[in-house]
Amino acid sequence: MSNTPAESTTTVTRTAPPTKIKGALLRYRVMAWITGLWLLLLVAELILAYGFDNHSLGFVPIVHGWVYFIYLIMAIDLGIKVRWPIGKAILTLIAGTIPFLSFWVEHQRTLEIRAQFDV
Repeated sequence: MSNTPAESTTTVTRTAPPTKIKGALLRYRVMAWITGLWLLLLVAELILAYGFDNHSLGFVPIVHGWVYFIYLIMAIDLGIKVRWPIGKAILTLIAGTIPFLSFWVEHQRTLEIRAQFDV
């Protein structure tokens, strides 16, 4: 019997390098703002369509859908790089569906990531 040191069973979760986190954060922030703006335009389109029977902004739902899809990809990319818990990731993804919330959540996530990763 030999005396060998026991291997550590602790797992270390590694995040992406700071340069990759910084790039993912920038992409997420841009898409959060674009999504928030298109969501506000979507609200205006709904008010016009259902309140005034005016369909002049009928293209907005389709554009917002594609913008939101890109937002989802950017948020998931950032969440993977910084190892967000699933709850935080889901709340961040949902933020793009509630008017003004994407702006606030983007600000909160940016503060957290900048403080945690010094980017």
